[in-house]
Amino acid sequence: MATLGGVLAWFLALASRRLQVFEDPRIEAVEDCLPHSNCGACGTAGCRNFAEKVVSGDIVPAKCSVNPPEMNAYIATMLGVAMGEVEKQVARLACAGGHHVAHMRARYEGLKHCRAAATVSGGGKDCAWGCLGLGDCETVCEFGAIHMNGFGLPVVDTALCTACGDCVAVCPKSLFSLQPISHKLWMACKSQAEGDIAEAQCAVACNACGKCVADSPPGLMHMNRNLAVIDYTRNAEATVKSIERCPTGAIVWLENDQTTRGVAAKKIVRITALPLAA
Repeated sequence: MATLGGVLAWFLALASRRLQVFEDPRIEAVEDCLPHSNCGACGTAGCRNFAEKVVSGDIVPAKCSVNPPEMNAYIATMLGVAMGEVEKQVARLACAGGHHVAHMRARYEGLKHCRAAATVSGGGKDCAWGCLGLGDCETVCEFGAIHMNGFGLPVVDTALCTACGDCVAVCPKSLFSLQPISHKLWMACKSQAEGDIAEAQCAVACNACGKCVADSPPGLMHMNRNLAVIDYTRNAEATVKSIERCPTGAIVWLENDQTTRGVAAKKIVRITALPLAA
């Protein structure tokens, strides 16, 4: 038995030497410089995978949006590569229907989670596509970039948002998406209801009037299922002119953390919740 054990140990030692995989020590050095949040905002499986790709040259250090720029610059210097430039992305919400402008058709009582509410007849909001306002996105955000405002809508702090995508994954209505900050023209609505019906459900819903499409460069926007859709492959052609005649303010212009509605948009003065829809 002792001889057999010795032979097996010798074979294991030999196999270990022959099958040993060399790992570049720079990978661990880069990983040590990362935030270890494993958020996936860089598009990789986590910080370790990101470090491997940076060392192999498959990704630039700047792709880590959680790291401070100076730390990414340090990684680039350590590896002797360019830090790279990556346009900042942020999470954006395709809904502006807070409880002061959007009707509820039923009062939900149960677990205070959007996913739970959505399983009960869609959550009780008259607009089947609207934000339920229970704050799953705020809870899941590890960076404190989302807070619920006084009207029951999530607000994203673009300075804190790392585009990790957790809010995108958790929203049962699929209202969040990650957008480059250069996408300033934004449709803050996902309702597919027809004109008067959409407005009856929510005062700031898109009513499919098509004025934004008519006022935009040809091809920049089109109507699909009663909703104006922006072709961001032509984003360079977008101007604030597209929003000016929107009667509900469903389409907005986002710049420097300011949301601008068109001059024709109805003024919203109500600050209390609307009653349940009849």
